[in-house]
Amino acid sequence: MLVSPDDTGLLVRGAAGGDEAAWRGLVTRFSGLVWAVARAHRLANADAADVYQTTWLRLAEHIGRIEHPDRVGAWLATAARRECLQSLRSAAKTAPTDDMDRLDITPAVGNPTEEAVLDAETEREDAARAAAMWRAFGQLSGRCRELLRILMATPPPSYAEVAAALELPLGSIGPTRARCLQRLREEMAGISGGLSPSS
Repeated sequence: MLVSPDDTGLLVRGAAGGDEAAWRGLVTRFSGLVWAVARAHRLANADAADVYQTTWLRLAEHIGRIEHPDRVGAWLATAARRECLQSLRSAAKTAPTDDMDRLDITPAVGNPTEEAVLDAETEREDAARAAAMWRAFGQLSGRCRELLRILMATPPPSYAEVAAALELPLGSIGPTRARCLQRLREEMAGISGGLSPSS
């Protein structure tokens, strides 16, 4: 669902007035952005879900006081970033568990047909490509990893939202994205002998 800045402002004002459809419209439009900010901070799934819920709670608490309703995406990105940082600070104070039940993995039962063998080979190739991509991604700077994770959100966030999420100047997003993707291509070429991501 594409929402223009004017429509976004209307949704915010409607949600502030109690319009449930307007609230659902905001959630539909900006859910991907909030999740992308949480993923960019490399939170565990449960922590990312907490950040997601808390960010929306913060919006519900402050929606009537948003100064620029048409820029609620940037507001959400900033709120999500703050919640991520709080979650990371809290996690640093938590001791890991040695709960062996978390390691209980039931092996998949295989089908020994030719089709199953071909499927398994395709899955291995896909997994190898994905592993190479993530190795290359891991070689990027932290700022590049954060930027690319947020830009992969669905629906794609605006550059203003990305700038707010990462505290970057608006005009630097495009050039930084281009440099990060070029660096990712170079890393992929080194790891997999030429396989490169699309831009």
